[in-house]
Amino acid sequence: MKTMCRPLLGATMALGLSTALPSLAQADELTLCWAAWDPANALVELSKDFTAQTGTQMKFEFVPWPNFADRILNELNSGGKLCDLLIGDSQWIGGSAENGYYVKLNDFFDKEGIKMSDFAEAAVNAYSTWPKGTPNYWALPAMGDANAWFYRKDWFSKPEIQAEFKAATGRDLAAPTTWDELLETAKFFNGKEIDGKKVYGAAIFTERASEGITMGATQALYPYGFKYENTPGKYDMDGAVNSEGAIKGLEAYKELYKCCTPPGYTDAYMGETLDAFKSGQAAMAMNWFAFFPGLAKDENVGGDKIGFFVNPKEATAASTLGGQGISVVANTDNMDGALAYIKWFAQPDVQKKWWQLGGYAVHNDVLNDPSFKDSQPFAADFLVAMNQVQDFWQEPAYAILLQSAQKRFHDYVVADQGTAKEALDGLVKDWTEIFEDEGKL
Repeated sequence: MKTMCRPLLGATMALGLSTALPSLAQADELTLCWAAWDPANALVELSKDFTAQTGTQMKFEFVPWPNFADRILNELNSGGKLCDLLIGDSQWIGGSAENGYYVKLNDFFDKEGIKMSDFAEAAVNAYSTWPKGTPNYWALPAMGDANAWFYRKDWFSKPEIQAEFKAATGRDLAAPTTWDELLETAKFFNGKEIDGKKVYGAAIFTERASEGITMGATQALYPYGFKYENTPGKYDMDGAVNSEGAIKGLEAYKELYKCCTPPGYTDAYMGETLDAFKSGQAAMAMNWFAFFPGLAKDENVGGDKIGFFVNPKEATAASTLGGQGISVVANTDNMDGALAYIKWFAQPDVQKKWWQLGGYAVHNDVLNDPSFKDSQPFAADFLVAMNQVQDFWQEPAYAILLQSAQKRFHDYVVADQGTAKEALDGLVKDWTEIFEDEGKL
């Protein structure tokens, strides 16, 4: 991955942070835990301002994504004291709140005048609240993210390819806006020879071990109408998880996998998708917005060669949520210092600089700045995606709920076992048993 950076967003978004923070309590040292990726490097740079203003030294524990959940959740479960602050996945909110791993921040927010209405509503709901839909806050939104798409704009713009596509489909070649168009475009490019090399239609998520295929398959499921429950909070899944629309969505994802992915693409997630695109194998690919700055600056496929588009709609418009909130770990020995960091990070000027350095801020002062949409070639799509995101279960039992989804989706999409209806019916059965064991049903 390339180092992320962003241009200035105009005079109102200067990098300098001149606001003094005389009321911030101090701790000699704080350790912040997160995944190891480019936004974490940007946070290290940003946090130098916190140290300059408070005297508190920042340490960082960044864990590679494949090991992140196991490493940090084991730390929380064991009562360890490694992390004072944690940028944890949105799915961890429920379990961390109910198990007492995170500090509830409502009183602190009220005392310090931190308003959650200053952040994008979807981000607050996803990254901060438990139970969902209640004003109980366990994190401050830190890193907005969603699954989206990028494509070889230089290939799409070749006159001969445009003419061939028009003749074959009757429409102009452009970034897909529906899943039907996505499938049609992927099939058109798949197996085509471009610049003397055979290329493939799309690189998507198929990884089995952690969360990959679920994060990919839901990109198709949500637009086709998949829901986790018929009634929010009731766990009434039959007819929602396995609705007719959900079945069509899962069938569409399998069709895209079978027709149009690079050879041997049976266990691919973030890195493999990026590699397939950067090596010139794929006309289109999915991945998280977090990687888009590096792609845009890539010397081989970036610049004028790349374009971006939000997840195509079908029955509805929807995108799979990524991203995280920042929480204070309840077991910290540096509570005052950790809370001081939260107060500092919540400031609008800090949020603006966070965006400029490579973090995906979701503070309204950043998102509503007139220059935001033009600040990066994917910024406008980011705004659209964050207004239509849907997330996986955030229940305390999310890990075993996710394991079931991973198995059911991978068995159907990649291993070619059974039908989409059987896969989703099986998922309803699995999840019902889990929620029964949890006392939710």
